[in-house]
Amino acid sequence: MKRKTTLTGLCGLMGIVIAVVLLVACSSGGYTGPVSDHFDGRQFHNQVKTRDKTVMDLLKWRFNRNQAEDAWRSIDQKASVTVPVQNRDGILATFVNHATVLVQVGGKNILTDPVWSERVSPVSFIGPKRYHPPALDISELPPIDAVVISHNHYDHLDLATLKQLEKHSSPLFIVGLGNRELLASEGLTRVVELDWWQDHALGDGVIITGTPAQHWSTRTRFDHNRTLWLGYLISDPDSRVFFAGDTGMGPHFAQIHKRFGSVDLALLPIGAYLPRWFMKDNHLSPDDALKAHNTLRAQQSMAIHFGTFNLGDDGQDTASNRLRALLEEKQNQKADFMIPEPGGQIHQKVDKALLSDAGSQFSVQ
Repeated sequence: MKRKTTLTGLCGLMGIVIAVVLLVACSSGGYTGPVSDHFDGRQFHNQVKTRDKTVMDLLKWRFNRNQAEDAWRSIDQKASVTVPVQNRDGILATFVNHATVLVQVGGKNILTDPVWSERVSPVSFIGPKRYHPPALDISELPPIDAVVISHNHYDHLDLATLKQLEKHSSPLFIVGLGNRELLASEGLTRVVELDWWQDHALGDGVIITGTPAQHWSTRTRFDHNRTLWLGYLISDPDSRVFFAGDTGMGPHFAQIHKRFGSVDLALLPIGAYLPRWFMKDNHLSPDDALKAHNTLRAQQSMAIHFGTFNLGDDGQDTASNRLRALLEEKQNQKADFMIPEPGGQIHQKVDKALLSDAGSQFSVQ
């Protein structure tokens, strides 16, 4: 009885802490616009109906976690990596940390979901902490032309980082519908909002297209699904890079392939996938990520969203070890799927002699 009472008290205390944190968090009023096939006039929704997780679901998971105490370890050593000021020879992708990748294509420098903060939380003293440093300091980045943000969760839309990037190179911030107001409240005014399948021309032939994802959005208790979540297709005349953002398995991967053809490089999340009853709808597992790689018919994929922040029951190496084991299986050995350390790079160089109307051809370095 004492244990049950203690657990009940802890659940109540945790509920109060969560409620207070979410009440003081910064958010936007949400999107107002015409009804669409994924917007009902107030909230966005997925193509496939998914069950919203409640606070009780969260508490049930958090107080029944099945994770070894030593599953996560701090890594202090920073990667040693350099990047050029710009890249005009195919695709150069550098894994920074979590879902942050520096994509250099067509002479443009594009960051995905940049996070340099020590915690991903509305407050600095509580919330998931960083377990390894970013591969590059912000001061080591080349001038950034654009930042693409997949959704408003704190481990993907990090306002402190965005303000540092504004001082660094005043990039264009590209976000899903409804997120402009939040950025503007922090003095970030170079903002473009995109819907699914909507394009923005970045210049020099580089186009950024919003793509569907299967996820959700919230920063407070009052803005559930009021802003859009999405992935991005970054393309120039010779290449196509797909950034999935944060997503569960859904019909959008086949739709993206049907619309754009095979992608040259896919950035696919693999972590925070356990427990499956809680994570399945919104987070790919390593098995799912491999299926997405095949559905997209990606020439090459890079794993992201693992090993930096403890966001699920999977340990620091669980997702990468699972994907590595899958890739060693005979039927998967042709899949080119990189599991990077921070600072890991993929450079796909354009072979001009092989370019044809059918699409781009690359030699991978």
